[in-house]
Amino acid sequence: MLLYGYPAEFIPLQGGRQDGLPGQPSAPTMVQYTTVNITAEPPPDHIIWSLCCFVYSNPLCLGLAALIFSFKARDRKLAGDLEGARNYGSTARLLNIVSTVLAAVMILIVIITVIVLCVEANRYTYQYRSNYYRY
Repeated sequence: MLLYGYPAEFIPLQGGRQDGLPGQPSAPTMVQYTTVNITAEPPPDHIIWSLCCFVYSNPLCLGLAALIFSFKARDRKLAGDLEGARNYGSTARLLNIVSTVLAAVMILIVIITVIVLCVEANRYTYQYRSNYYRY
């Protein structure tokens, strides 16, 4: 498309619809905006883990402290304070980890102690029987 009588800077470079004379501003275009709502996933409150630590293994009352912080995290989440819920939830998680590790270590110590005691009792019983039947 070659237009005679107009300077080169007024000729549009892209083929498009123009409603006026070349070089004249076209009608205002409407700009469309897209809004994306990203909902943040609510932070976990670890309430089930806290209940298990409180009921089954509560060394140094850490399970109770974790349960209290889990309730606080749930309250903050329901109130809409996600940052407060995240802080309380992370504290409850830390207390649950420490409580679980301490409980596992205590259970391991109890198992080792029972095994050692059973072996020693068996050895004592064997020695007693062998000495009893010797005479």
